[in-house]
Amino acid sequence: MKTFKYFIAIAALTISTVAFAASKTEAIKVSGNCGSCKARIEKAAKIDGVTKADWNDKTKVLTLVYDPAKVSSDDVQKSIAAVGHDTPKYKADAKVYNALPGCCKYR
Repeated sequence: MKTFKYFIAIAALTISTVAFAASKTEAIKVSGNCGSCKARIEKAAKIDGVTKADWNDKTKVLTLVYDPAKVSSDDVQKSIAAVGHDTPKYKADAKVYNALPGCCKYR
C-alpha cells in the first residue's frame, strides 16, 4: 500500500510538471487608453491556446499565458491588431483604428 501511495504522488507531480511546462508567460506592450480598450484587447487575445490575458491600462502591458504548441505570440498580436490596437510586431489597420471610440484613440 505504501508503494502505491508513492506511485500516486510521483504520478501527480509528473502530470503537474508537464502541465506547467506546457504554458509560456509573456509580457507584450499593447497601445490603448481605457477600460473599453482593456476589454477589447483581452477579448482579442483570448484565442485558442491562451489561458490568461490581462492588460494593464497604466503600464500598457498585456500579460499573456499560452500554450506554445497551440498558439504563438504572433498569432495573438495579429488578433489584437485586427481589433485596432498596435503591438510591437503589428500595427492596427487605419480603417479599424479610426472606427475605435474617441477615448480609445492613442495615436
